[in-house]
Amino acid sequence: MISEVADELNVECYVIGGFVRDLFLQRKSEDIDVVVIGSGIELAEKLSKRIKGSKLSVFKNFGTAQIKWKNLEVEFVGARKESYRADSRKPIVEDGTLEDDQNRRDFTINALALCLNKERFGELIDPFDGISDIKNKIIKTPLNPDVTFNDDPLRMMRCIRFSAQLQFYIEENTFEAISRVKERISIISKERIVDELNKIMASKVPSIGFELLKRSGLLELIMPDLYKLCGIEEKGGRAHKDNFLHTMQVLDSVASKSDNLWLRWAALFHDIGKPVSKRWDNRVGWTFHNHDFVGAKMIPKIFSQMKLPQNEKMKYVQKMVALHMRPIALVEEEVTDSAVRRLLFDAGDDIEDLMLLCDADITSKNLEKVRRYQDNYRIVRNKLTEIEQKDKIRNFQPPVSGEEIMKVFDLTPCREIGVIKNAIKDAVLDGEIANEHDAAYQYMLKKAAELGLYPKNV
Repeated sequence: MISEVADELNVECYVIGGFVRDLFLQRKSEDIDVVVIGSGIELAEKLSKRIKGSKLSVFKNFGTAQIKWKNLEVEFVGARKESYRADSRKPIVEDGTLEDDQNRRDFTINALALCLNKERFGELIDPFDGISDIKNKIIKTPLNPDVTFNDDPLRMMRCIRFSAQLQFYIEENTFEAISRVKERISIISKERIVDELNKIMASKVPSIGFELLKRSGLLELIMPDLYKLCGIEEKGGRAHKDNFLHTMQVLDSVASKSDNLWLRWAALFHDIGKPVSKRWDNRVGWTFHNHDFVGAKMIPKIFSQMKLPQNEKMKYVQKMVALHMRPIALVEEEVTDSAVRRLLFDAGDDIEDLMLLCDADITSKNLEKVRRYQDNYRIVRNKLTEIEQKDKIRNFQPPVSGEEIMKVFDLTPCREIGVIKNAIKDAVLDGEIANEHDAAYQYMLKKAAELGLYPKNV
């Protein structure tokens, strides 16, 4: 139908960019970009009238229009050429030819165009041999990469993101250009950078993207706390492992088992506190004591600086970072019911995610050590299931509420209520009393008496 309307208006019309690339890669794509040698808005308006149930949005300031129909989004724009100012990635736009439009594309694999006009329907226009780059799995810019990345520095992030998503190799000069102009990333908003990072994070092997960010020099600029994990320090003949490489192993392991984006962020940040907590001990070598606690405290500031969400997603990542050493501590000691109850209480509904993260955290080259940890993890998992079925600790709510305590002892809100509630909680978690009202009520009376409190009717 696009072809019919374009011919009626007597304008050339091409589908271009990612949709064409994905067509040749046999990847699903629902976002379609159409370039019109003329007015894209006029074509979209006429087309929308013919498609029942379609929704048209016109953006006159940008010279674009969008049609949404079922699961498809088709964007129409007139062919254009662009020029840039040094302080902005927003281009100065002029009407142009198809050649101009293809010249402004970020990569050769995204510069492919297929004609939609009836007489030339399906004809491929490929001025930069993008087809060969698709076949050879290469990412490179159509024109000088220094100019391409300098004009719009977000393209550096997109380049690395495409490499991670498609598992394509970045052509040498293109990659070196990222290193040459990396400082230009400073003009890109944190929100746009995070959008690309989320797409890297969602890829099948996220470490590809983060390794490229590190090698290019971008990682140090956009995620300095993560960059500090890189490298090995040696002293007295003892060296610690490269915590960045370890983090990449953990991230890929989690990604192979879960699509949960925020669990992947937790994997990325699980050891973020190690550079801050690193100490040298003459007896044992390098230590990272309390790096879980330190890392958890760092998460809100990192999320704020990066413009990541300041909501339950941040709190989830913070909780995973704070708790990621707990199951490991359990498997190194005797797995007691009390310790398992406390882990269930602190993790709540996220216990399965936490165990997945902790399982991925075992990256030792010592196969015997790995086997021992995995065997012990099975014991912990069995205990978790057994304790949860028996004691219902997950998302624990005290069997006796603060309101009931106030009513029984005729109290207004005060410190003693909190003391009694915590005592009941600890007694349940330590297995001293059952997680039920009658047992908790009797324990409440006992603890209250120790504080000099007695029921009002006594």
